[in-house]
Amino acid sequence: MSKPRVWVSRPVFPDIVDRLRDVFDVHAETEERRYSSDEIATRLADADAAIVGLAERIDAAALAGARRLRFVANLGVGYNNLDLDALTAAGVGASNTPDVLNETVADYAWALMLAAARRMGEAERWVRDGQWKGSRFEGWLGADVHGKTLGILGMGRIGQAIARRAAGFRSPVIYHNRSRLDPAIEHECGASYVDKATLLARADHLVLVLPFTPANRHVIGEAELKAMKPTATLTNIARGGIVDDAALARALADGTIAAAGLDVFEGEPQVHPALMALPNVVLSPHIASASRDTRRDMASLAVDNVLAAFGQGPHAGRPPTILNPGVLADAGGPSTHANTSLR
Repeated sequence: MSKPRVWVSRPVFPDIVDRLRDVFDVHAETEERRYSSDEIATRLADADAAIVGLAERIDAAALAGARRLRFVANLGVGYNNLDLDALTAAGVGASNTPDVLNETVADYAWALMLAAARRMGEAERWVRDGQWKGSRFEGWLGADVHGKTLGILGMGRIGQAIARRAAGFRSPVIYHNRSRLDPAIEHECGASYVDKATLLARADHLVLVLPFTPANRHVIGEAELKAMKPTATLTNIARGGIVDDAALARALADGTIAAAGLDVFEGEPQVHPALMALPNVVLSPHIASASRDTRRDMASLAVDNVLAAFGQGPHAGRPPTILNPGVLADAGGPSTHANTSLR
């Protein structure tokens, strides 16, 4: 019997992808590129499984001709590129890569926040442009981070990792979340729960760690920016679309807030041109999880999920981070044979 086929949509560490080859016929792309909807549908049409990135939209149209497809592993924590309802309706399992990147993303959130607060992007460009002819005592004044109030909007595992780092800066932490954390977790993070209005008003440095959902679109817009301190910074390492980028550009230009550090954008890889023109924003190309160790862990987890869905590997029969486990339940559990479907 022929092996099931897996499509890997982007270059991924070959030694990790090679773990699939005993079970699957692996079609791994060798170039990083963006695919049209038709191209995605064509590649899924003869695939039994797929490992995809955040740029690949897997929706009902992409699934329409994918009669063999049984599992899609997403290389990321967020999965707004996956239409989970459509996947579930088609009997296709899906997974993401949570937890393995929490600490790395938290590191990067602090890096962006520090860079924005201390004007590192502006200063670095100034030096490169040959403008440094001498120093002024009152030149390049930024904002302190130590001892200042850190606000976190979205207090999941990454938000908690960001909060824990605040102890080293002796910074009080306040947070707002859809639901309040257990008191033991609050104590561990040194964090106090506040309502959203209080968070915006009190935070010296506000970090966004929300998932993208329709309800969270533009959760930070003109009104929220005006509610912040004029000395405050905003850091977004969550998802584009959570912030109204046009409103943020206006707020940065007119001094409503002092600075921003952004790793994600609406419509990325395009960046709002008004943001591109501003000196007081640090721009980063969605790389908060991009350490070698973490990206390898993400790839390995995606491979574990695919193998498990086909009854293979260290988690055989139980994909460790499946998003719609009912698909497996509806199928009566996964097969223990590599070439048998989930349904």
